[in-house]
Amino acid sequence: MSNTDLLRPLAPSGSESRPLHTVTPEGLPELMEGLEPPAAAFLRDGGFAAEAGRIVLVPGAEGVSAAVLGLGAAPASPWTYGALPYALREGTAWHLAGEADPAAATLGWMLGAYRFARYRTPARKPALLVPPQGTAEAQVLAEAVLRARELINLPAADLGPAELSDAARALAERCGATFEDIAGEALAQGFPAVAAVGGGSHRAPRVAVIRWEGSAEGPLVALCGKGVCFDTGGLDLKSADGMKRMKKDMGGAALMLGLAEALMRLRAPVRLLVAIGAVENAVSSKAMRPLDVLRTRKGLTVEVGNTDAEGRLVLADLLAFAGEHRPRLILDAATLTGAARVALGPDLPALYTNDENVAAALLAAGDACHDPLWRLPLHEGYASWLDSSVADINNVGSRPMAGSIVAALFLRRFVPDDVPWAHLDVYAWNDSARPGRPEGGEAMGLRALLAGLMALLPAWAES
Repeated sequence: MSNTDLLRPLAPSGSESRPLHTVTPEGLPELMEGLEPPAAAFLRDGGFAAEAGRIVLVPGAEGVSAAVLGLGAAPASPWTYGALPYALREGTAWHLAGEADPAAATLGWMLGAYRFARYRTPARKPALLVPPQGTAEAQVLAEAVLRARELINLPAADLGPAELSDAARALAERCGATFEDIAGEALAQGFPAVAAVGGGSHRAPRVAVIRWEGSAEGPLVALCGKGVCFDTGGLDLKSADGMKRMKKDMGGAALMLGLAEALMRLRAPVRLLVAIGAVENAVSSKAMRPLDVLRTRKGLTVEVGNTDAEGRLVLADLLAFAGEHRPRLILDAATLTGAARVALGPDLPALYTNDENVAAALLAAGDACHDPLWRLPLHEGYASWLDSSVADINNVGSRPMAGSIVAALFLRRFVPDDVPWAHLDVYAWNDSARPGRPEGGEAMGLRALLAGLMALLPAWAES
C-alpha cells in the first residue's frame, strides 16, 4: 500500500477520544434525555431527526465536545459511517456510543478514509476511530478491500503483468501460502490462450498461482481472476473513450486477491487455489488477429471473433486449470462485458452460476452485507450463438445481444459439468464519490463472496 496511515485510520485502544453518538429515530428521545441540556437544545433547534448519514457536531465549552450520527430507521450499512473520517476534524480521535453496529462502523470508517495517494499528498488526513472490541474481522476485511482498490487504481505503466504477479507473491508471503509464477515456455504450453492474449505486449504474460492449505480437511475453493493490466482491445482497437479506464481491466484479479487475503487472514476452514492471468492486451505485429484459431488448456480450439473479447480467453485457461484440481467450488471474477453494465449499471455485479445452493448463499450474503449481486441466467438457447465453422467455439456471439450471458456461456464450456461454479461480471470502479466509496477502483462483490462462502461451509461439511 502506498499510505499506511490511510490504510488503518484507527487510534490505539485507550486513546483520548470524543464520543460519537449513533442513534436511530426511535432512540432519539432517549439520547436527548441523556445529553446536557444545551447539547440537546442544539440538536432540537437544528431539526436533527436521526436521518441516515446525517452528522452533527455538538458544541461544548472548549469547542466540539461530541458528534451525533443519524442511523435512519433501517439497519445501518457500512456506508452510513463512510463520511465520518473527513466530516470530523483531522487528527481527532473518536469512540462509538449509542446504537452503532461496531463491525459495520469500523468497516465503513476504514473504507471511507481511503484515498489513492501514491502520487500526491492528500489534502488532509482522516479523523481516527478507536476501534470497538470484537472488530478484528471487520478490520481484516477492510484492509483486503483497500488493497484491492489500490491495485485497481494503479496506472498500467506501474502495474503490468510482472507487477500484478508480484502482488500475488507478496500476498502469499504475508499469509504463509506457496506461490508459483508461470511464464515463458511453461506458460505457452500450459496456458496457451493466456499466452496468445498477452503475446502482443513487450511485457510478457504470466499466470500467478497461490496455494494455501489453511485446513487440511477443509474443502478446496478455486479463485480465478482476469488480470488484464491494460486493454487496448488489441487489433480490434477500442475507441479513446472505451480505452480510457482500461487500467481497471485487472479488477477481477484484484477482487480475487482481496478475497483470498480475507480468507487466509481470517483462517477460514478451507484450502485455496488462486490463479491470476496477468496480461496486457496490446497492439503489435505479435498480437493475435481476428479469425485466428487458438488452442486452450482444455483442448478446445477457439476462433477469435474479436480481439477485444480477450478476458474470457484468459479465464478459459484458468478455469480449465482450476477444474483439474476438482475443487468444491470455482469462483471467477472479471471486468468482462459492457453488456453487464448496460443491463445492471455500475453498482450491481452480474452473477452466473450452475448451482442453486451457491446462488442462494451468495445473493443472500450480498443483500445482508450491503454488497449486492444480481443473478442473470445461463440461458441455453443462446449457446449456439458461439458456434464456429472452423473451431470448437467462437469467443464472441453471432448476434449483438445478450453479451454478458453469451460470455458466461463461453466460460461455462471450460468448467467441468459436475463442479459448482460461479462467475462475477464486475465494473470494479466508482464513477463518483459517495460515503465510504471514493471515486476510483472498487472491490465490488468481495464482501458478498466472503460471507456467502462462509455460509456454504456448514452444508459442505455435512455432505
